[in-house]
Amino acid sequence: MSILEVRDLKKNFGETQVLKGISFSLDKGKVLSVIGSSGSGKTTLLRCINGLETATSGVIEVNGSKVFDSSVTDKKELKALKGNQQNIGLVFQQFNLFPQYTALGNVTLAMKLAAKKRPDYKKNKKAILEDIDKTAKAYLDKVGLSDKLGNYPCELSGGQQQRVSIARALAMNPQILFFDEPTSALDPELTGEILKTIRQLADEKMTMVIVTHEMNFAKDVSDQIIFMDNGIIAEAGTPEEVLINPKNPRTQAFLRTYEK
Repeated sequence: MSILEVRDLKKNFGETQVLKGISFSLDKGKVLSVIGSSGSGKTTLLRCINGLETATSGVIEVNGSKVFDSSVTDKKELKALKGNQQNIGLVFQQFNLFPQYTALGNVTLAMKLAAKKRPDYKKNKKAILEDIDKTAKAYLDKVGLSDKLGNYPCELSGGQQQRVSIARALAMNPQILFFDEPTSALDPELTGEILKTIRQLADEKMTMVIVTHEMNFAKDVSDQIIFMDNGIIAEAGTPEEVLINPKNPRTQAFLRTYEK
């Protein structure tokens, strides 16, 4: 069953068309890697799905509920679509941690803000906040940082900061977790930490979409691969079809750059 459906998604920045009609689907518990050269539209695609950019046209559905539909103009309907984006988690390229908060504070912040909207918040504030701390600690333990709860981002390595951002995304209980080049800001040694964490999530059947330049990792962890070129999906299929036996000349040329 498809948990993510993207249909004819287009995005223009002024006169420049960055996405030229992207369509794909992803089943629950599967991992999709998106590869391609810089400027091919990979990050724009993720930002449109996550609502950080507004697509020019198209439809995006998560678990059967629309999160974007360019035909919707009614303010109430638009607000409802925006609410459905809570089913999506995003791990950024540059960590995006708040420097004034500890690792625990970064993970609990969004949960605490959301809790304040609960009708029973004032009555059960203490218990709710205790549950939030417990949840955050469990996810930090999951990514191997149970001994860093009180550390600030400046006291953590790049790999540790990225693992905090993964714990933060997981703590919101998303149905799909998106990664935008999660290792590009890390040196090779720290990259291994993050790839190990993502591989563990894949083994646990977390539905994920990963924009990555790590071809060997994409081959090992992915169920599907999309190769984007100049705003379109030039080739899509299994890792064997796209990375080992690509048919499109553009895919072949792109992969040759990783063989050198």
